Amino acid sequence: MFFGIKAAVLAVVIQAVIRIASRALPNAILIAIAAVAFVAIFFFAVPFPLIVAAAAVCGAVGHRLRPASFETKGHGNANATDEGDYAIDRMLEAGALDHTTPSASRAALILVVCLVLWFAPLLAISAAIGPDSVYSLEGWFFSKMAVVTFGGAYAVLAYVAQQAVEIYGWLAPGEMLDGLGMAETTPGPLIMVVQHVGFLAAFRNPGALDPMLAGTLGAILTTWVTFVPCFLWIFLGAPYIETLRGNKSLNAALSAITAAVVGVILNLAIWFGVHAVFAMVAERVYGPLRLFVPDWSSADPALLVLTAGALVATLRFKIGMIPVLAVCAALGVAWFYAIR
Repeated sequence: MFFGIKAAVLAVVIQAVIRIASRALPNAILIAIAAVAFVAIFFFAVPFPLIVAAAAVCGAVGHRLRPASFETKGHGNANATDEGDYAIDRMLEAGALDHTTPSASRAALILVVCLVLWFAPLLAISAAIGPDSVYSLEGWFFSKMAVVTFGGAYAVLAYVAQQAVEIYGWLAPGEMLDGLGMAETTPGPLIMVVQHVGFLAAFRNPGALDPMLAGTLGAILTTWVTFVPCFLWIFLGAPYIETLRGNKSLNAALSAITAAVVGVILNLAIWFGVHAVFAMVAERVYGPLRLFVPDWSSADPALLVLTAGALVATLRFKIGMIPVLAVCAALGVAWFYAIR
């Protein structure tokens, strides 16, 4: 099943690149930012947080030099009425939503509560079993990931794959794709693939625990440190959202980040594609430059055919993701029994 699902997932990720690029790259400057982001992460392994920070700076500075180049459809403003006059906008203008007024005391309370919920378990784990344990490494890594969840799950998962596979060695590239496939088959958040990573990391480094118990604890910890920060951003930032919507410099920075995310997701598609299609992929490093060199004799023609079919189904005939996943999974099972 996973053999077939991999093909469908590759098609879905490529479709996501095309869809986001069509909205986020209306001009040559934003296209250039996307291209630089792709080169940085794919060829030079630049961490995703640095790419996000650099894109934000480019957007903020670029807005002062060429403001029109950083206006996209993705970021509205408080005065926009392109999609109609909404009741919520009328209530805000009338001052009927007092609870949206920023409050320093409320912000301080939220900050204290959420930071304790977030970091207390991490500090306790580091103190009890050491900062080098798999649980400590998972907790701090996924906490960093939660801070840079710009651009949606596909962008963040490129960062997770880069670190979990290449830096920590928690799982193989194909297993990362299996996790993405599982996430695509459910109606839940795609980012829940991090549970898959957290489970395998602890399962393979259980210490004195039973591997299944260790993996379950790793998955729980991963989920906790991934989502507690999300609630912090929501509760802390909600009263400021309407004010920020009208901030043109911020919108320009977000437009540049969105453009960079296109390059990052393209990296995800190519990285996953290469490791899914080729059983053997060598990584060559020449100073700061990194190249993935596949062994062409290890290519899987069946997966290429399935991926091409999934792409035609999604891009040409606009068939939904769930039917494509189901058909590809069934074809994967059929192929497995055919070659036995």
